[in-house]
Amino acid sequence: MINFQYCRATDVADAILLLTDHPGAKLIAGGTNLIDLMKENVEQPSRLIDISRLPLRKVAETADGGLRIGALVPNSDLGYHPLVEQRYPLLASAILAGASAQLRNMATVGGNLMQRTRCAYFYDTATPCNKRSPGSGCSAIDGLNRNHAILGTSASCIATNPSDMSVALAALGALVHIAGPSGERTMALTDFHRLPDDTPHVDTNLGTGEIITGIELPPRGFAHNYSYLKVRDRLSYAFALVSVAAALELDGNAIREARVALGGVAHKPWRSLEAETALRGQAATEDHFSRAAHLLLEGARTCSHNGFKIELARRAIVRTLTQAASATPQSQAHKKIA
Repeated sequence: MINFQYCRATDVADAILLLTDHPGAKLIAGGTNLIDLMKENVEQPSRLIDISRLPLRKVAETADGGLRIGALVPNSDLGYHPLVEQRYPLLASAILAGASAQLRNMATVGGNLMQRTRCAYFYDTATPCNKRSPGSGCSAIDGLNRNHAILGTSASCIATNPSDMSVALAALGALVHIAGPSGERTMALTDFHRLPDDTPHVDTNLGTGEIITGIELPPRGFAHNYSYLKVRDRLSYAFALVSVAAALELDGNAIREARVALGGVAHKPWRSLEAETALRGQAATEDHFSRAAHLLLEGARTCSHNGFKIELARRAIVRTLTQAASATPQSQAHKKIA
């Protein structure tokens, strides 16, 4: 048995203090990932800080027309929230593509951003893994790497980020609200997760003692021309081989604004400003979508078993942009791709 201390934070300041005072501490709310990791002995926190009763469960409109979403809002509540369904259906669709209904009921917005990779070697404590045990090596690089990353990889790690929600948040230009010992700050969602480089055990750019307090969505929601496509090995409860969040603003058939982010291909949600810039001012055609796919996948590097992901991603990008342009988004109720 591995002993740990359990305590319950009374407010955000208390949570920060409890976290800062104890380097081996972990926050817990829904626990849908952390409990699994503790059962597998991947995580062994010396202190669990329960933040599930903190007042971070509101979804509120901001002064500029955006939304502020508390870190403890359950994924299911957010996916079916009327303002999210109306203004940010791309986010609702991505959330409903993730996990199962039971897990979405427990999982929180902040926890979703903090969930760790589902790399099988990360969970297998009998094998080397730089993310679990820094400096031990990466078993995936020369192992079974069919599900692994093709973009932003390093010689230390080729794990992927498993979140669906984060892919949509990256495309929408969301901000992460953070509180810590030095006060409050915000960070672009695209800067929140890190590439592995030589420190793959560090997943995010959160500082010591910092916690997520909420997410902010900008006013622009791309509510008409959007789609979230998740390609996976089975229709239910599987992580993405490749996922694409696409959002367009059109003037007739001309693209005024474009957003594209990928999941399942990198250590973080993958977005290319160069690809989006290339789409602006162009006609919404397959040729231009293919050009954007080429730019998004530029620099992709494959291993022995995941070479198929480049072509899979290219086709998924073109399909998702086509669905967005025609205002026929991928249905998450009927997941089968036509």
